[in-house]
Amino acid sequence: MAKVLVLNASYEPLNITSWQRAVVLLIKGKAEQVEHNGKMLYPDFPLPTVIRLLHYITLPYKEVPLTRRNILHRDNHSCQYCGYTGDDLTLDHVIPKSRRGGETWDNIVTACVRCNVKKGNRTPKEASMPLRKAPRRPHSGLYFEVTKYLRSGGHQEWRKYLIGL
Repeated sequence: MAKVLVLNASYEPLNITSWQRAVVLLIKGKAEQVEHNGKMLYPDFPLPTVIRLLHYITLPYKEVPLTRRNILHRDNHSCQYCGYTGDDLTLDHVIPKSRRGGETWDNIVTACVRCNVKKGNRTPKEASMPLRKAPRRPHSGLYFEVTKYLRSGGHQEWRKYLIGL
């Protein structure tokens, strides 16, 4: 079913919700419709794709856990050295652990087995294997949820409300 991006009163993304919940927030006067896809629920009531809350909500910061699944998702399930996409991907430390490279978002990337072995215990510069994209910590947990929808080709109208995607 259709999903709706929920924005805070300041236009920053808060959550993704169902279209039913979004409609309830609109009817109760707690949100306003910002974007719609042209489909109609009722005459003169388009199906929302982005809504904005009328009152600012403060949420506690939640850090995205550093897991294999999250790193694969961040790197779009592709080798950050050659671009290979497949099932046999590994995780590579940009600065090797033996050289005090840590377990951080900025130091771990997805790599195919071939590139991981070729790079070995060297830095990308020493191995002459530049990274396609510099690794970085995701902005929020919402980042993963939103990119899933954007990569599938849907909800492109969400892009203008997202920083860094």
